[in-house]
Amino acid sequence: MTTQGLLYIALVFALVLGAALPLGRYIAAIFEGRVRFLRPVELGFYRLAGVDETRQMTWQAYAVALLLLSLIHFLLLYAILRLQYYLPFNPQHIAGMSPRLAFNTAASFTTNTNWQAYVPEGQISNGAQMLGLAVHMFLSAAAGIAAAAAVMRAFTASALKSLGNFYVDLTRITLYLLLPISLIAAVLLVVAGCPQSFAPFISAHTLQGGSQTIAIGPAALQEAIKELGTNGGGFFNANSGHPFENPNAWTNLLENWLLLVIGFALPIAFGHMVKDKAQGRALMAAMAIILALGCVGAYAAEATGNPLHIAAGVAQSGGNWEGKEVRFGIPASTTFNVSATGTSTGAVDSFTDSYTPLGGAVPLFLMQLGEVSPGGVGSGFYTVIVFALFSVFVAGLMVGRTPEYLGKKVQEKEIKLAMLGVLILTLFILAGAGFSLVTASGVGSLANAGPHGLTEMLYAWTSATENNGSAFAGISADTPLLDYGLGAAMLFGRFAFMIPVLAIAGSLAAKPKLPESAGTFPTTGPLFIGLLIGVIIILGGLQFMPADTLGPLAEHFLLHAGKTF
Repeated sequence: MTTQGLLYIALVFALVLGAALPLGRYIAAIFEGRVRFLRPVELGFYRLAGVDETRQMTWQAYAVALLLLSLIHFLLLYAILRLQYYLPFNPQHIAGMSPRLAFNTAASFTTNTNWQAYVPEGQISNGAQMLGLAVHMFLSAAAGIAAAAAVMRAFTASALKSLGNFYVDLTRITLYLLLPISLIAAVLLVVAGCPQSFAPFISAHTLQGGSQTIAIGPAALQEAIKELGTNGGGFFNANSGHPFENPNAWTNLLENWLLLVIGFALPIAFGHMVKDKAQGRALMAAMAIILALGCVGAYAAEATGNPLHIAAGVAQSGGNWEGKEVRFGIPASTTFNVSATGTSTGAVDSFTDSYTPLGGAVPLFLMQLGEVSPGGVGSGFYTVIVFALFSVFVAGLMVGRTPEYLGKKVQEKEIKLAMLGVLILTLFILAGAGFSLVTASGVGSLANAGPHGLTEMLYAWTSATENNGSAFAGISADTPLLDYGLGAAMLFGRFAFMIPVLAIAGSLAAKPKLPESAGTFPTTGPLFIGLLIGVIIILGGLQFMPADTLGPLAEHFLLHAGKTF
């Protein structure tokens, strides 16, 4: 590692955390209805949709509204993908997707996963990119943030009977948060060289005198919301490693900032919502520490170089450059990929399949932790709240006192629902990966054997279930088993966790808010931050460490012994 590389990581954190503080205050104002500069537009949408903005929803009504909207948009996107040949803005005359691939892609973009089992340049028309994929990038991100807003309201007062109005939250988040920032970012990307055009392709003349056909399209706005909404679906197959999606080192830094900033701003918004800023800063600190450890760990692994070369005594100046973008370098590449898996973005500017075993283990483990560092927009926040409830529960057991968090007693019902959400996802990941590895279809989709092949499959099921969307890139995902299996995992991973969390929020909201006493466990200092980090890491380690030991860790020691497979 170099000082310059560590300073780059520090710069990313300084820019993100510095912006998260004012942005968090602004997001809290959106949740509380105090941002109104597009009020006529907002009211117009309510009238058009028949929404009564004064109607408050119980957690059940909030969850039903979220599920129904997701179902409708899943079906609409499925239809767009199947019928894209007949729809406008298809100058390439791209045919409709197969049923299984359309199912996988519709599930992917509806759940904020953006897993791509297709080649965008050849299988998605410009119209489907704009009217299908980009629209769902806004909606899925806004839905996740809306769920986070509902959870925040559970802690704001005593005996609340409602968690807000889902349709109002969705509208305000899109109008006042996602659209303005995305438009500004898109303009910056266009200035830097990212295309925003309806043209299908251009022809370029090479230095050797030949010609090359290069796909272009309306990429800049999709790139902006791809990162800001922690989506990750690239307009081009190479994702953020493509020069049209990520033209230079400055855009790489901008995109890294975009994919982190809302995730870190949400706990700050929480602090403003509950009138205790220190609570939000404590959650943000835990998220930041985990992500910083991941960034430094991945950078150290890649800077050290390929362990097989080290075992053979082959000099590898500058570290492991395989799969890295020479425009960005190892520190910027690893920081981007770790940030993308610490969130649920899934975008990449280098290819994880080419990382060293330990370098690839870092993004895998960050996903297995539940993506809370800082996690997907909305989903990362309500996941860390679940871990905060676990933490105060553990602290309560140690001192023999009923645990409470922000004046709300945490009892049997909340802990059972939280454990249901965490354990059921783990079961889905491990069972899905295990089943795939004992079928001919699953094994045949892998490009590698041995521990690396296990890691590829484990990574795919983790990425899908945790709604990340990145891949080890050595797996052929467009097979019946993986199209349908991973598509189901995306839907299951999104809603089988979100619904219990909303139930927890409804239960806590109905409880009286108790005043702090001498026996109350403080949840703002280093002790709580350390306990929270420990609970997150131990839960992840206990569930996934056996599988990870057989995958990236086994590969690491084999390569250091000079063995291949």
